[in-house]
Amino acid sequence: MDGVLVIDKPSGPTSFDVVRQVRSLLKVKKAGHTGTLDPMATGVLPICLGEATKVAGFITEGDKAYEATVRLGVETDTQDAQGKVLAEAPVPPLTAALLETALTPFRGTFEQVPPMYSAVKVDGKRLYELARAGEEVERAARQVTVHELTLRDFSSNELRLSVRCSKGFFVRTLADELGRALGCGAHLAALRRTMSGPFTLAQALPLAELSALAQDPGAVARRLLPISEALAQLPALRVGAADATRVSHGVPLEAPPMPGRIRVLGPEGALLAVAEVVKGRLRYLRVLA
Repeated sequence: MDGVLVIDKPSGPTSFDVVRQVRSLLKVKKAGHTGTLDPMATGVLPICLGEATKVAGFITEGDKAYEATVRLGVETDTQDAQGKVLAEAPVPPLTAALLETALTPFRGTFEQVPPMYSAVKVDGKRLYELARAGEEVERAARQVTVHELTLRDFSSNELRLSVRCSKGFFVRTLADELGRALGCGAHLAALRRTMSGPFTLAQALPLAELSALAQDPGAVARRLLPISEALAQLPALRVGAADATRVSHGVPLEAPPMPGRIRVLGPEGALLAVAEVVKGRLRYLRVLA
């Protein structure tokens, strides 16, 4: 079973919990997600199965989109609703103009420091593991891009945002820093991922429905997205049957100039490899069986 199964993750389980359940229900040995969703968060969680696990890292690099609810006036140690309350403060009278002014610095490309409660690794350890042990370590800021940040609605102490951003952007940190900008503190009250790379909620299967679906292998196969579709954002180079065999053996074929990473497809459109064109030849980043 090779391909990508897009799950609509419920609030509660970790991303790895979802992978473990998918692996158990579908009886597959190789499975992995393409970008962590916090336990509290819901929405699009692509699960790579079989050969698709070889390209999971490339899928992870795609942009993400979220619907977020930010609660003002309460600051937590995890920057979300599951954390310990650190401080409370009155919320200033809110207007659309005030909120737009506060949101402006968070649009475009800038540097963001990852939160302690995150899966980012420092010296081989996940930051959340250190945070749970009561440690706080210095984290290097990373460049991120927010392509779209839209204020959808607001009340006296809450606002709803739509965000489309690059890999590595933390919406909970946006909530925390927005609260600081408004002078009252804030945390992320709810988060739903609506897009991850090429995958959207329209393609997602609610996790609760997977158990019934798993009884019908044909139904599962129909929900699997081809590996080549998972990397649809990459330009494609199609090769013939003879060259497809050479690709499978890692032979660096001659290729026309193409910028960045590309998909190498077989005569029937199956993904053979992810590669770059260097000095007129393919340099393989990953070859599939």
